[in-house]
Amino acid sequence: MGMDSGRHGDMDNGHIEHRRTSRSSGTRRGHRGRSRTRRVVIGGGALALAGAATVAVSLASASQYSGKAAGADHAVFVQGNELAGNTIHVFKRGDDGKLERAADYTTGGKGGDQVDAPTDSLASQGSLVYDDRSGMLLAVNAGSGTVTSFRVEGQRLGERKVVSSGGRFPSSIAVHGRIAYVMNAGGAGSVQGFRITGGGLQPLPGSHRSLGLNNKDIPRFDTSPGEVEFTPDGRNLVVTTKGNNTVEVFPMKRNGLPAVAAPVVNKSAGGVPFAISFDRSGKRMLVAEAEKSTVTTYQVGRDGRLKVLQRPLASGQEVLCWLERAGDFFYGGNTGNSTVTGYRMDGHGKLSLTDKVGIATPPSSKSQGVIDLAVTRDARFVYVQNATSGTVDGFRVETDGALTKVTTATGLPAFGESGMEGIAAF
Repeated sequence: MGMDSGRHGDMDNGHIEHRRTSRSSGTRRGHRGRSRTRRVVIGGGALALAGAATVAVSLASASQYSGKAAGADHAVFVQGNELAGNTIHVFKRGDDGKLERAADYTTGGKGGDQVDAPTDSLASQGSLVYDDRSGMLLAVNAGSGTVTSFRVEGQRLGERKVVSSGGRFPSSIAVHGRIAYVMNAGGAGSVQGFRITGGGLQPLPGSHRSLGLNNKDIPRFDTSPGEVEFTPDGRNLVVTTKGNNTVEVFPMKRNGLPAVAAPVVNKSAGGVPFAISFDRSGKRMLVAEAEKSTVTTYQVGRDGRLKVLQRPLASGQEVLCWLERAGDFFYGGNTGNSTVTGYRMDGHGKLSLTDKVGIATPPSSKSQGVIDLAVTRDARFVYVQNATSGTVDGFRVETDGALTKVTTATGLPAFGESGMEGIAAF
């Protein structure tokens, strides 16, 4: 899967750090009922989880920050996903990985809450993405059907632009070169392309494609798609669908448009595919599967067909949904028992656990409801959202892949009627 010079036009310009570093509020109560305690059932596993009241967070004035450097600079961005008004909570990151609150910025849209979601209101990976080439932070507003872009200068956000997502309940974003695609989880589901410009996101004519799902405008967490992501060479756009148990691929043209009217549908090797990640070479795609907390390694063909390179690897943990790479290590968030699993990939592409019990760091009673996670560009630190605790834990990556906690940020929107989801770290 090497890159051909000039192969993708707009899509090939500039280096992209793949993520990543992914209904009105009045209707939310009816989806969850009045009980703060609910059960999650996914792929036959059940777990009782207690939600927590949403933490009120005051907005700081952006004018008190005077960052001059273009682009993100030792920052961690957390998406609050508040139903009344989505907010990006910005933290300054020290060289030691510790976090210091910097400012909060409203997105101009509303957060969302999928039906019966147990801990993660957006039930997706990639809902908040920093694009290093353009210096823009991109955030979904699931409750408004919009996407917000900000210009990033250090820990300061400016030049806010809001556009329609082209569908219902946007929940994940993928970027390659000058092109971004938004995954809409509601209704039939769709992907919509945009060109990244100095003025924000501009819809890409002819890019909209249906996923052919059968959801309501606000989807159920277990039937919504999990993530959209480009292969690192930009030749394919990949979507996971939890309910259909498929990994669906759109081969892409040079101009950033899908080459097919409908995706190439591949049956998932493991149950309930959710998050997507790629190895350092970009030739191997890893998919996290929630049913049995497994990870499958694939090769993505130019025609959108998948070849299984390594069968599903189980960790022994519960409800693995999120997966991010840090060098030759990968870290997965297990929301079922609030743990983080570490994986190591060797030079031959074989994936294994960094710890025989599948836990990279001891779980904490103050860090419950593990959901999305992000890795810094230098792969030294991993930041994990804890939905029911309303916290973000920061960990230092050790040489053996173990994680050592170095910081905890508190006072973030905890899971209740909705909760934070989406994080980017640099």
